[in-house]
Amino acid sequence: MSATILTVVGARPQFIKAAPVSAALRQAGLREVMVHTGQHFDSAMSARFFAELDLPVPTHQLGIHSLSHGAMTGRMLEAIETVIGRERPDWVLVYGDTNSTLAGALSAAKLHVATAHVEAGLRSFNRDMPEEVNRVLTDHVSALLFCPTATAVANLAREGITTGVHAVGDVMYDAARRTATRVDAAAGFAERLGLRPGGYGVATVHRSENTDNPERFARILAWLETQARERPVVFPVHPRTRRLIDALGWQPPGLALLAPQGYLEMAALLHHAAAVFTDSGGLQKEAYFHRVPCVTLREETEWVETIEAGWNRLWTGPDYRPRQEITDYGDGNAAGRIVGVLTAAMGGNG
Repeated sequence: MSATILTVVGARPQFIKAAPVSAALRQAGLREVMVHTGQHFDSAMSARFFAELDLPVPTHQLGIHSLSHGAMTGRMLEAIETVIGRERPDWVLVYGDTNSTLAGALSAAKLHVATAHVEAGLRSFNRDMPEEVNRVLTDHVSALLFCPTATAVANLAREGITTGVHAVGDVMYDAARRTATRVDAAAGFAERLGLRPGGYGVATVHRSENTDNPERFARILAWLETQARERPVVFPVHPRTRRLIDALGWQPPGLALLAPQGYLEMAALLHHAAAVFTDSGGLQKEAYFHRVPCVTLREETEWVETIEAGWNRLWTGPDYRPRQEITDYGDGNAAGRIVGVLTAAMGGNG
């Protein structure tokens, strides 16, 4: 019988990362059982991504969302433990740094099932971020740690983690390459919004460190207003952020507030943008994949190579450094390397 990989996802960035790995698992003849925690639950943030990225329909839909961090993680932990007991996987595969990531890793650890963490070793060194706590704890209970960059490998070594560490490249780069032709086909999306290629910016804000702090959130909105005076800014709004904006009655001239967009539409917006303003880790990289300069709406970033290579800067920090290419993200075959390591770890059983 084929080995079983239990994949735990729950949020938009994880769907993107899982897509190329899921395809590589199928190609290798491994059985994948997909668990969707429900952390991102509406169609624009979830089901649409599964269709666009050719992800298999999740076997288990847990429907856990709209709770505090502790309550959400606890409910997920309990539910994933039940799924693991039923499916009896050989490995549990988790992605990134969300509550879904941590719940999947802890569930596996408590049931003595080996965990593989894709996008291991990232550090912002800001423990006030729930994402930072999630990624640190996940790394320390994982048996295989798939790092996207050399910096991530070095971060793990500083914490004493050297066994099971593999530098594989960035699976989001894999996803971007897989869907490049389909993004070209969606290029008319920006034009339908009345946007001139190279003549607009794209903004997103969703991190709790920004949205849960009223003073900081107001500063970010004011900063975006200044950007909108220079060029139109398209702002696909996360549901949580939309509630805050609606309560404020905020819609300054030059800013177009949109519903959350699917992967292809968002990629098309990025591809033709002049600049990206975001607090999303994934979008910082996606901006680079489309060679669009980014401003990160945080005080630090875990994707330090985007700063060093001059494609990204912090909104309160110095200007861009001279631009250069980033070789750390690999050649678009990170998913193949991940599946190769997993197969080897299971004794070559596919």
